[in-house]
Amino acid sequence: MLSILSPSKTLDFDSPVSVTGTTKIPFPDDSQQLASQLAETTQNALRDLMGISESLAELNHQRFQDWEIPSARNGGRPAACAFQGDVYRGLKTDQWTSKQWDYAQDHLRILSGLYGVLRPKDLMLPYRLEMGTSLKTDRGKDLYAFWGDKVRDRLIESMEEAGAKFLLNLASQEYLKVIGPKTFPFPIITPVFKENKDGKYKMITVFAKVARGTMASWAIRKKAKTPKKLQTFDADGYRYDAASSKENQPVFLRG
Repeated sequence: MLSILSPSKTLDFDSPVSVTGTTKIPFPDDSQQLASQLAETTQNALRDLMGISESLAELNHQRFQDWEIPSARNGGRPAACAFQGDVYRGLKTDQWTSKQWDYAQDHLRILSGLYGVLRPKDLMLPYRLEMGTSLKTDRGKDLYAFWGDKVRDRLIESMEEAGAKFLLNLASQEYLKVIGPKTFPFPIITPVFKENKDGKYKMITVFAKVARGTMASWAIRKKAKTPKKLQTFDADGYRYDAASSKENQPVFLRG
């Protein structure tokens, strides 16, 4: 089973990491093309394109100005350590053993607007570029057109190399769209996480995001290979609910 996650807007490039065997981004030429185009975009245009504040536009404009192929020399950081949003609070990479890092390298992928797709140990530099951004390039009207089938094909290749038979989708719809889910050649398993609120079970976004990271980490520790194995997921008080689950959409309840 190969798991996919969305990136996060919140980044951490300061805390110490001790990951060995770091790797390079898969599409350096494509990432360079995007960064170069955005470096030539004015700060105001960047603000309008991304719908961000003046200060964030200034920060990211400078990031694109300074961007180069990530490496240890220029401050590149392993992707699974660089993202620090709710999903990554659940992922807890600081608790992984070296063997779990190695397993994750083969069985976990992070989708990205700038990098396409990242392995946990791929070095990246800080950026902000959501997959849903309507950035026109010479390949089309947005980033979905820019990436085309590249992300999809790389995921298929990764699944074949890992011997994975299922794709565990722990990403948002915005990022899942880039792989063409309706025609993806492997079954896509999309868990749903719900909380008990006033006697009714509801999906609460912040808790669901943390749970996605928690499940991705659990799948790595347990070396989960099948949807049947996912039904035993019980971290953070969740339990599988057969009654409300559907094929390829297992439901987990808490509270």
